[in-house]
Amino acid sequence: MTKISILGCGWLGLPLAKALLGNGFSVNGSTTTVEKISGLKNSGINPFLINVTLSAVEGALDSKSISGTIDSFLQKSTTLIIDIPPKLRGNAKGLSPDASGALEKTFVKKIAILIPFIEKSSVKNVLFISSTSVYNDAEPFVTEETIPKPDTEGGKQLLETEQLLQSNEHFKTTVLRFGGLIGEDRQPVKFLSGRENLDNPDAPINLIHQKDCIGIILKIIENNSWNETFNAVAPSHPSRSVYYTQKAIDLNLALPKFNHSKPSIGKTILSKKIETVLGYTFTKFIT
Repeated sequence: MTKISILGCGWLGLPLAKALLGNGFSVNGSTTTVEKISGLKNSGINPFLINVTLSAVEGALDSKSISGTIDSFLQKSTTLIIDIPPKLRGNAKGLSPDASGALEKTFVKKIAILIPFIEKSSVKNVLFISSTSVYNDAEPFVTEETIPKPDTEGGKQLLETEQLLQSNEHFKTTVLRFGGLIGEDRQPVKFLSGRENLDNPDAPINLIHQKDCIGIILKIIENNSWNETFNAVAPSHPSRSVYYTQKAIDLNLALPKFNHSKPSIGKTILSKKIETVLGYTFTKFIT
């Protein structure tokens, strides 16, 4: 039985693990939370408590470690799926708020810590879950041929991590750049409900449903599509004002109010390569 390791069994990683089990794979799954171990085990996933940490000493990121049995987590796996978010919006744990440059490349450094363990393991293929935040809004239409020029810290670190993994000759890495994630229990309109003066009402949305995220990953594994880069966004792009207003109505929420006095700025992410190279058909259109 082919084994796959998933680093990060969260909102996407857990249902992905269950889908892989349903397709005949054996799955090692990691979490950073002790309380989630039993849930993983009860789902048929081999659970591991894995945490990559960067500790600060006098405001400097100079100590690094992995807690947990990372070697056992990777043992006998042919594929590693890395699905952990950068989480760069706040201070890194253990860092003082005034530590100069404390967040610089923290995510990149965490993945760099993992790489020697991957190199000496049985893993031949890595699937890195990235984001379309590696693109800015300079180009109206974006494909995989568009040169990424991120303008956010998260986007910059994701792009550098992509390059770090794809340049490694010990394993093959496919990068999967998801747009905004939505699902039955994840609707971004809830954060916009009742808010006023929202910018970019006419900008296109670039969202993807959890079910298509999982379907695309299964297709990559099935087709052995390694050393690739894919944008993954549903092929329908209504405007922000149209989409979020309708979703607020559907969910009986207070309507968001948009500012139409300024020009809207936004890109359209195209995912045609998903359909042509993988032969994948999206099941969840965004309307």
